[in-house]
Amino acid sequence: MADRIQKIVTELPGLKSVTDVWKVADRRLAQGDAAFIADLGIALAEAYGSEPRPIWQYGSVFDHLLRLLATNPGPGNVVQALRLVSSREVAQRELDHYTASLLASGHPAEELAAAFTGNASEELRACLVHELVLRGVAVTETPGIAGWATSPHWKHHPLGWLPLALSDVEGQPDLPSYSTRGSSHSMPYGPSDNGRVAVERGAHVPPVEETTTPAVAKGISAAVANWAEESNGRIEARVFDLAAPLDAESVPSALLALGLECLKDAGRKTAFSVVACPPDQTWRVLFAAASSGGAYNSGARGAYGRLAAWQSLACLAGATKGVPAEAVETRVRECTWYGFDADTKWFERVAWDIGLASVSPEGRRLAVLAATDTD
Repeated sequence: MADRIQKIVTELPGLKSVTDVWKVADRRLAQGDAAFIADLGIALAEAYGSEPRPIWQYGSVFDHLLRLLATNPGPGNVVQALRLVSSREVAQRELDHYTASLLASGHPAEELAAAFTGNASEELRACLVHELVLRGVAVTETPGIAGWATSPHWKHHPLGWLPLALSDVEGQPDLPSYSTRGSSHSMPYGPSDNGRVAVERGAHVPPVEETTTPAVAKGISAAVANWAEESNGRIEARVFDLAAPLDAESVPSALLALGLECLKDAGRKTAFSVVACPPDQTWRVLFAAASSGGAYNSGARGAYGRLAAWQSLACLAGATKGVPAEAVETRVRECTWYGFDADTKWFERVAWDIGLASVSPEGRRLAVLAATDTD
């Protein structure tokens, strides 16, 4: 076996196609030799993984090997996938996020308990806990996982803020579907045709004052930051205080009156629409944007996508910084939520367009998030 692996490692840079290497790995897995897959991956990582720009052949083969183990059923495959990503030659933070998503999509929780013993990183474990939560697994009741998940030792981890069960606002999250050859995910962007709010010309809009700070803008943008940082996207995140309560009928007119870049010329020269958007739909859009990314990236995956969605939702709702997740959810439910869309030059109108607005319970605070991306 060592000679076969060494031959593949040596010949890899000269290959114009790696499909034959994929086929070798496929056959070995079909024969029950998951250890060969992990051994090959580790050997390839040792040879090419530390390069600043690894050769494309390495990236393609390594991803195929990891997906073989992580998406095909069997406890032996889980063990070897964990051995692969936990090896010194391979271990890295972003790979942990990806691996946790793959494993949670392809294996039952009882098999994944193997990650909470041995050499798996704490980062992989933290991500895996919340990938399972997103899939409705009762992690606090799952043998082999519950002890780690409920331990206070990781409460200071960024993901430690998240509850260990889905809230009603999260509903049933849209999660990616993985296979050995690829993946797919939903794109719940753009306004709904239901609950449309008419734009009343001349509707009364109280005087407004912008109160956006860099910290608040960053918090509101958390779910879509990857669109701007890793793809071609742009973001507008702003907050306004109103001199008097804003009623629902005046929200469209208020949005047009704020001087938003994303709505420049909307309502006069171009189409503009506003829809009532319940909190669960708002969270669904934010989670999809954070977890699956924009046109040219793969997002933060499930665990950190969940965190980013809640960070955006909390800041849009004006929740007090540092409060528990339960308090944020209460505040979110008290706010009124809207989705908006406009055929302006600001929005790319390809596939990735988001327009969200939140009105505080007393009607005196209006927060807006717009984002767009293109390929």
